[in-house]
Amino acid sequence: MGKETGDELRMTPVRRSKEEAQALYDRLSGWYDVLAGSSEEQYVEAGLRKLEVEAGERVLEIGFGTGRALASLARGVGGSGQVYGIDLSEGMTHRAKGRLERAGRGDAVALMRGDGARLPLKDRALDAVFMSFTLELFDTPRMRLVLHECKRVLEEEGRLCVVSMSRRGERSLPVRLYEWVHQRVPQYVDCRPIPVEKVVEHAGFEVLDLEQRSMWGLPVDIVLGKGQTEDGGGQRQVDGAQYST
Repeated sequence: MGKETGDELRMTPVRRSKEEAQALYDRLSGWYDVLAGSSEEQYVEAGLRKLEVEAGERVLEIGFGTGRALASLARGVGGSGQVYGIDLSEGMTHRAKGRLERAGRGDAVALMRGDGARLPLKDRALDAVFMSFTLELFDTPRMRLVLHECKRVLEEEGRLCVVSMSRRGERSLPVRLYEWVHQRVPQYVDCRPIPVEKVVEHAGFEVLDLEQRSMWGLPVDIVLGKGQTEDGGGQRQVDGAQYST
């Protein structure tokens, strides 16, 4: 893993609060699949194929939204595995619960309402973590906390798959325009492109695979990482998430 530089990990800040983000996604929950879900679907499915969960595995999705990926993860781990989902939004949790029930998977996934930077799971509790269009929602300091928590709860050889808007090299015109809008109306456009591969590497993961795509002229990266030897991070269990079953 290379030394962190300003250029490698340069990101625009996220200026809205966690409470503002929760309120926004509560409002969007009923419309999210219409507004963004169909555009994101192919990238989510590509990430799930790359993660390739197996029967008996324990898997977490951070920022599950309306639950599009959760049913697929539940099918992959089967009856002998366990899927968890955590999301900040009560509205999204309600939508995801309904989707799982309609898919016959209502009892197969443990939904938690809480913060991805404070996971209510024990150390080394998981085989895999999945995030799609979620990591870029966190401001840079909290993004590092999220990835640190992923390392904490993953087995030493555990896998992390991140699907995210990406910032690669020189910024294209669509990226510059998008960031301009993001900086001016962050309460509505609250995600921004991030250097996905570098962020994952700097968190201590070995990048096994990188797939580069584009959505409406904006780069999207799908990164598969593997946990490396623990760097001495904290050994703790966080309580306080709200559960929905």
